[in-house]
Amino acid sequence: MSERADPADAADPDDPTAGSTAPAVAAAVSRTHERTPGARELAAAAEVFALLSDPTRLHLLWLLTHGEADVTALTEACGAARPAVSQHLAKLRLGGLVQSRKDGRRVVYAMPDGHLKRLVVEAISRADHVVSGEPWHD
Repeated sequence: MSERADPADAADPDDPTAGSTAPAVAAAVSRTHERTPGARELAAAAEVFALLSDPTRLHLLWLLTHGEADVTALTEACGAARPAVSQHLAKLRLGGLVQSRKDGRRVVYAMPDGHLKRLVVEAISRADHVVSGEPWHD
């Protein structure tokens, strides 16, 4: 099935995102998220970035992009002390970035938010370019 051009997709000369990257940006953004963010959206996004600013929390989230895991598995995978991992997971849960459920005596954590998963993967991918010196790409 072919897609028809939407008149709303026409280039706007006053749009700061217009140019060579505008089609890629427009294609990547869902219609429901195209409006300019207001103060509440920007504050909520800043809270996410604040939670992502700790390397251990970022590592835990990256691990959870691959599937759910309990505290023991996450502790072994990230190499941090178990109390620290538990504290980081509590902050991530309170911040709404991860969910937890009981499985017998274990607490299992998951990251069901696809937006957050993609954000974490992209942040790590970008960091890989910075560290490795590989050239940038879209």
